[in-house]
Amino acid sequence: MFFTYLRRELRRRRKAALVVASGLALGIALVIVVGSVSAGMTRAQDKVLQSLYGLGTDMTVTKAASAPESGDTGRPKFDFDAKDSDSGDKEQSSDRVMVQGFQTLADSTVSKVAGQKGVADTVGGLSLQVMKVSGSFTRGRFKQDGSSGSQGGPGGQGGEGGQPQGRVQGGGASFDVNSFSVYGTDVTQRKLGPLTSSKITKGRSFTTSETDAKVAVVDSSYAKEKKLAVGDKVTVKGDKYQVIGVATADSGDAAANLYVPLKQAQTLADAKSKVTTVYVKATDSQRIDAVKTAIQKNIDGTTVTTSADLADTVSGSLSTASNLASNVGKWLSIAVLVAAFLVAGLLTSSAVSRRVREFGTLKALGWTSGRVTRQVVGEAVVNGLIGGVLGIAVGLAGAYAVTAISPTLSAQLGGSASGGGGIGGGPGGGGGGMMRQAAGGGAKTLDIALSAPVSATTIALAVGLAVAGGLIAGAFGGWRASRLRPADALRRVE
Repeated sequence: MFFTYLRRELRRRRKAALVVASGLALGIALVIVVGSVSAGMTRAQDKVLQSLYGLGTDMTVTKAASAPESGDTGRPKFDFDAKDSDSGDKEQSSDRVMVQGFQTLADSTVSKVAGQKGVADTVGGLSLQVMKVSGSFTRGRFKQDGSSGSQGGPGGQGGEGGQPQGRVQGGGASFDVNSFSVYGTDVTQRKLGPLTSSKITKGRSFTTSETDAKVAVVDSSYAKEKKLAVGDKVTVKGDKYQVIGVATADSGDAAANLYVPLKQAQTLADAKSKVTTVYVKATDSQRIDAVKTAIQKNIDGTTVTTSADLADTVSGSLSTASNLASNVGKWLSIAVLVAAFLVAGLLTSSAVSRRVREFGTLKALGWTSGRVTRQVVGEAVVNGLIGGVLGIAVGLAGAYAVTAISPTLSAQLGGSASGGGGIGGGPGGGGGGMMRQAAGGGAKTLDIALSAPVSATTIALAVGLAVAGGLIAGAFGGWRASRLRPADALRRVE
């Protein structure tokens, strides 16, 4: 009886049911779109962070910044011999390998961090910047002035005191500066660190036996720029490293141009038993803050940066869109939902008012107030479910449209976020892919295509909202219906 009456009433009041369902559908669809876009923003930010620190990294430990010593500017110095050979001008070159950020930790810090409660895994790395200056000096040549006015004096020499007169021509120097980044990776711990954000597309990766071997993995963009292939040699500070693999970054950028074993990086930088960054994976994502506090308390002279901390340094259109989605979008969704619920409730209550004779007659025939209320609530819940289905369909279509269009957003990381001594202490020197230097500063900018993934949680939330909307509307109408008396129906009889 309940479902028969329900089906008949919904067919008879199609327009009213459609209005209520459409209002709820609009609010639910907006919630789905905003939720999916916010999830896409989070995924985009994760790509930015993974491009710096690799997969699985929850936090990084670096040395706390300290004031530079007096007279130490931190700038590299290059020494050249200005002589040229008998056979002509000779090209000269000089490499300077610098630790990024000029701050290092003892590699024993890795084991200290690993011993903290809540730490699942750790690995140390050394981030370097190599500057190679090459070029040649051109010796200036003295050209004697051969004009007649220059002759005179003893011995036919021109000028006063018999000194020849003339001018120097052609002297100068021409040098080219090439900079690239090198990351020293612990080849015995390959599941954590920046290299995990790239896939080996040619050749192979390091083996655990190559802890001090002169081998290198090259970023694909840098390999293309320098025309490097597997088996080639790349020279760093006079040492030749054999390219054993080419790595392509998952997010389009690279943490470094060149990856070498950690011990080799320490030798290049004259930083024996030193690391710039300790990459940390926590046992539980809910304990990250507790682990951070423990490391800062128990290990002096360190700065701990979590993924959430680094995400706060991301700026650009990605940050702007994320703020809009999380703030404006969230409150807009809430406002639309509240409005939709109120409209649904008012429309249901109004419909009850128009059905006074019907409900009064039913009560006169023996229906209890509870039965009438359940009938009204049942109709409202069905309207809510219909609105939920429509809202989910529209929301999925909106999310699909965002993913299909894939608007490109830029994420800018300040220089301190990507430098070895700044926030997070990541390599940040990647020169390939979509990572580029921002004009006028040391910031890094990454272009990322936005997607809008819809999770099962979002769908479950939409269903819950649909049911809630129906119950709220039913509560309005049911309360009104429960107050009706059979006498009200008799007053309306013509």
